[in-house]
Amino acid sequence: MKIVETAGNNPQKWLPMLQEAGVKVIHKCTSVRHALKAESIGCDAVSVDGFECGGHPGEDDVPNFILLPRAADELRVPFVASGGMADGRSLVAALAMGAGGINMGTRFVATHEAPVHQKVKQAIVAATELDTRLVMRPLRNTERVLNNAGVERLLEKERRLGADIAFSDIADEVGGVYPRVMKDGDVDVGAWSCGMVAGLIHDIPRVGELVERIMHQAEEIVAKRLHGMLSHA
Repeated sequence: MKIVETAGNNPQKWLPMLQEAGVKVIHKCTSVRHALKAESIGCDAVSVDGFECGGHPGEDDVPNFILLPRAADELRVPFVASGGMADGRSLVAALAMGAGGINMGTRFVATHEAPVHQKVKQAIVAATELDTRLVMRPLRNTERVLNNAGVERLLEKERRLGADIAFSDIADEVGGVYPRVMKDGDVDVGAWSCGMVAGLIHDIPRVGELVERIMHQAEEIVAKRLHGMLSHA
């Protein structure tokens, strides 16, 4: 099955072309209202991203323990849970709240096969859940990023300039940063996306090993912990 994920803008004008080619479209949404809009224009599924996620969490600041059940209450199309997903516990929790599965970003970056510099992977492993920052809030383009020297410079500019800040003021910290980070390993040059889930990431496994570990942990939770709770009810 061919699948694409769209994000940022309304994908409506591309839907007919993609779906006629047999491609399923998952649209990234950070709110229930946006997810309902994606459903109404014909998206096959949505990725519901909570406030914990790396990258752009929207401006509502709703975490997944609220956002996912709300999405389950409102949506008819399937949805996957994004933001804070790292292991079998994440999977079981997401399924319990109505999602059809989980979508992992930061966790997959810290894998053997991820085509990014080793220093990026090591930075994620070294980070805790307290090491991300929200940048570009005054521009209403909020992004959750891993804290570093470049991010501290950016945040200082936001504090100093306040409501008068413009994108041009922070271009050095956000413009053209990703090739220098992901390819060259200059992890302190500026802002790059990282979720709070970094606090749950402690190694750099192969993808196959990671997926097997997640499934084993999820199955163990369901078979032992949850089944045991039901049997004593």
